[in-house]
Amino acid sequence: MRKTLRWVLSLVVLIGTVSFTGATAATAAESGAPAARTDIKDRLLAIKGMSLIEEKPYDGYRFFVLNYRQPVDHRRPAKGTFQQRITVLHKDTARPTVFHTSGYGLNTNPGRSEPTRVIDGNQVSMEYRFFTPSRPAPADWKKLDIWQAASDQHRIFKALKPIYAKKWLSTGASKGGMTATYFERFYPRDMDGVVAYVAPNDVNNKEDSAYDRFLATVGTKECRTKIEAAQREALVRREPLEKLYAAYAADNGYTFKTIGNLDKAFEAVVLDVNWGFWQYQQSATACAKVPTAATVSDQALFDWIEQVGGWSSYADQGLEYYTPYYYQAGTQLGSPDIKQPWLADLSRYGYQPPRNFVPREIPMSFQKHAMKDVDRWVRHNSHRMMFVYGENDPWGAEPFRPARGAKHDSHVFTAPGANHGANVAGLTSADRTKATERILAWAGVPTAKPAPYDAKLDRQRQRTLRP
Repeated sequence: MRKTLRWVLSLVVLIGTVSFTGATAATAAESGAPAARTDIKDRLLAIKGMSLIEEKPYDGYRFFVLNYRQPVDHRRPAKGTFQQRITVLHKDTARPTVFHTSGYGLNTNPGRSEPTRVIDGNQVSMEYRFFTPSRPAPADWKKLDIWQAASDQHRIFKALKPIYAKKWLSTGASKGGMTATYFERFYPRDMDGVVAYVAPNDVNNKEDSAYDRFLATVGTKECRTKIEAAQREALVRREPLEKLYAAYAADNGYTFKTIGNLDKAFEAVVLDVNWGFWQYQQSATACAKVPTAATVSDQALFDWIEQVGGWSSYADQGLEYYTPYYYQAGTQLGSPDIKQPWLADLSRYGYQPPRNFVPREIPMSFQKHAMKDVDRWVRHNSHRMMFVYGENDPWGAEPFRPARGAKHDSHVFTAPGANHGANVAGLTSADRTKATERILAWAGVPTAKPAPYDAKLDRQRQRTLRP
């Protein structure tokens, strides 16, 4: 759920870019082959530091999985490098390009974000630094922050721009939307527009009452009451449900070293249920399936919680992949701390902080000004930024609010009845028309038609209870 520079720095990154990024299209020109006639794979691999992992065929596209050599520290580019995975879904260099980020690892199968389909363009996707295998060795966790990650994107963009010379948009959903926003804050001249979906904006990590207010009014009272009662019943039945949990963990080889013990993991999963339901379930059908606390069996209650939240979430094996996210949540991004008073007398640990989900050997210290800086910049300096939220998504309780006015050309849309999967297609007709028009205009293709829907390319992103 949580599972939740300046001129000098820009100059340093520019120097690093010059030292790490070599010829692109120019390489083809020097060899006597016009860039336009050189195979796209050769052009990509002519970039200094770029290497091919594999090419996967897909009708109408070329799809490449690549490694790109990045500095571990963009402020000191000579102090070591690591390999960062990216993918390129190539359509045509004459088309605009979307820079997509999930904020997590990388899907190495072909896929399109919504803006990519809308503009019928190319797509570049980046694996966020420190998600394996894009992790420096040894891992200096102090080098995992929003500026370093934005600088990764900046170098990739600078390396690919000579090949994909048309306009660029950046996009991402949830933590990917946050990532696109931070990229724009630090490198506002790179992209021609930003489409950020369901991006949380936890400006003050110590003040999270907006989430409590949201959870007190979302959906129907009947549905909220049933969920709260089922949560409470799980804590009342802690002993029999923990026996089921222990058997489940043993069957799957799950351990609980990071969080401390099975009891802490059990409570963390149960306390996530309310948030998790509204993040992804929330339909009338889902409300009808919430078990009745007074009559549900232990096994049925256990199984329902597995469906909503996932009992593996706080096992070591469930946490390992998400260590970079929890590290960032506990050092810069912030994370929700909801009260849930109906559980207060039964809860032993409360809503646990990100520190509990990161191995203790990794030091963490929270930087309270990081999100305030981004929020201030978005409110006053953003241009051509679009934020899309879902009406019933708890992560949208603290949204970004971009600068207003025609000169800023920034927008916030809310999809009625939508959850954490909100998108432009789910907006009202008028908002959908406006949002689509702005995406096309920013991409420089105002008369383009969306690419035909493709069930494989346009599948929905993986659902997790983290942003």
